[in-house]
Order: sequence, then structure tokens, then C-alpha cells
Amino acid sequence: MSKPKPLRKASLAERLKRGPVLCAEGYIFELERRGYIQAGAYVPEVVLEHPEVVEQLHREFLRAGTDVLPALTYYGHREKLKLIGREGDLEQLNRQAVRIAHKAAGDADVLIAGNICNTWAYKPDDKAAAAEVRGQYTEQVGWAADEGVDFILAETLEYVGEALIALEVIHSFNLPAVINFSPIYEVSKDGYDWVEACRLLEEQGADVVGFNCARGPSTLLPLAERLNKVATGPTALVPVPYRTTRQQPSFQFLKRSDGSSAYTLGLDAHLIDRQEAADFAKAAVGLGVGFIGLCCGAGPQHIRAMAEALGRHPPASKYSADMSQHGLLGNASAVKVHEKQFLALWK
Repeated sequence: MSKPKPLRKASLAERLKRGPVLCAEGYIFELERRGYIQAGAYVPEVVLEHPEVVEQLHREFLRAGTDVLPALTYYGHREKLKLIGREGDLEQLNRQAVRIAHKAAGDADVLIAGNICNTWAYKPDDKAAAAEVRGQYTEQVGWAADEGVDFILAETLEYVGEALIALEVIHSFNLPAVINFSPIYEVSKDGYDWVEACRLLEEQGADVVGFNCARGPSTLLPLAERLNKVATGPTALVPVPYRTTRQQPSFQFLKRSDGSSAYTLGLDAHLIDRQEAADFAKAAVGLGVGFIGLCCGAGPQHIRAMAEALGRHPPASKYSADMSQHGLLGNASAVKVHEKQFLALWK
């Protein structure tokens, strides 16, 4: 007896037409916090050394309501593997990352994304550097395509030239492309206005264009507002979950209480809470953004809050907060009379 054919998943384009697509990111920082990735190089060796941990995090994000599971190949390119002396593990890491995402997804109606990022090898007007970048992207996208991803997420790009190479490579494998720039500075490293950079990539055929990383919600939303006034297709917004400001617009500029740099190991004090994540989701969708998420620093609690803000009820919502049952903050049936006197001290 033949097996029934699996139902066809809706594509990224089809989902974007139906409504917002929620993409959980932040795997690198979350796994560093859990003790499975070394801060500094931030290479996802955990894919090879503790695949069960990566699978578990995928499952946590899936329960929280993500529509996309990105394969953990961010900083899994040749330049980074060479840096830590593991260039020989390059193909195995990239293939295994996609397989882990597929295993975690199971029969869930979720898209699997291949993931590429800035290579640190690009240099403007340097043909040899461009060829090196093209080669690194071709390897990663080729392995991802072979393992069966639904689209490629190219992100944290700071050069328009590098983004164009990424898009060309993705197109060569006939895969949809989400291209996200990382707006640390006021313009790209090769001098483009960020909105013009997105328009250029859109004109070259990117399926979704936008921004990820670097800026928190409050300083990235204004860029989204500008972009959505001129974009003709879907846009993306995936900020870091930190309280960046007009004076410190990117998390690279945030400070510890003693004035020293908070980037990257001192960022915890600047982390947004769940309500702020929910507020961001509603604000982004209100601007017309179609592809939303949170980047470095995000956890499943943020993604659940965003999903719920979009009117969804993911599996993890079973355990969403009900403070009416709290011993001090709850309702009359939960708070004992003799405990109420202590609430006055809080005020």
C-alpha cells in the first residue's frame, strides 16, 4: 500500500498574501546564553556537537508560534569555520543544520529557511573578494537547496554589493530570497541610503526586502515606515530585542552602567520585555510589514508574545501568564487577607 502524499505547504509568497509571517531568530545568542556557543566567533558548532540542543530550541520556537524555522547556518560559512580551524566540517555543519530543522518541524505547517549572512570577506571594488563571497554563498545555498529548504534568508548584510551577490546566488538555485540589511550606521558601508538599498534589491528581484539586527524596535520602526512608503512588494523587519535610543540607535553603541560598552556580553540590562515585543509586532504590522521577527537576544517568550499580539494561540499559549492566580497580585480568591497589607509597601 503506497503512502499518502503529504499536503503541499503554502509558499512564503502565499503566506505573505494571507497575513504576517512570523520568523523566530536569535538562535546564536540564545544558545550562547545556554552555554553551547562561544561568544566572539559565534560559530554554531553546536549543530555538530549537540544537535539535540538545536532541535529542542527549534521546537520551543515552534511551540511559541513561529511560521519559519531557519536552519542554524548563520556564521556557518567558510570564513568563520576557517577562523576556528574547522573548515573541514563546513559541508557537514550546513547539511546537518537543515536536517535538524526538518526533524524539529515534523508535520507542522512551518517553512524551513536556509540562512546566509555577511561573510566578513567582502570588500568594495575588489574582484577577488567578490569571487570569494560568491563561492561561500554558492556552497551554503547549494547545500541548503539540496537538503530541501523553502527559501533563503540572507541577513545582517552591511554592503549592498554583498547583498547583490547573495541575491544572484539564491536566484541561481531558483529559491525565493528574503534580503535583510543590518543598519548599524546611517548608510550602508558602501554608501547607500538604507531604503534605496532595499529598493535596489527589490528591483533586482528579491522577494522580500528589509532590515534585521543592529537596531531595536524603537529605532528600526522609523526605517520600516520610510521603506513601506516606497516598496512595491513585501517588507521585513527583524530588530534586536534591546532598548536602543536616538542617541544609541544600534545595540553596538549601548553602554553598561559604568559607561563601558555593553556589546555583546553586557546587553542583558537593555533587553525588552514580552509586552514590548507584542507592541512591536502590532506596530510593524500596522505599518504594513509582512515578515516580522526578533533577532539576536530573542527567546521563545518574545515570539509567543508576538504571536499572541497577532491574534494567534500557539501551543505555548496554554501556559501564558494568568496573574489572577498570583499569591500577592491575584484576585480575592488567590490573595490571603493577611498578605494584602504587604502590597501597600510596594507603593
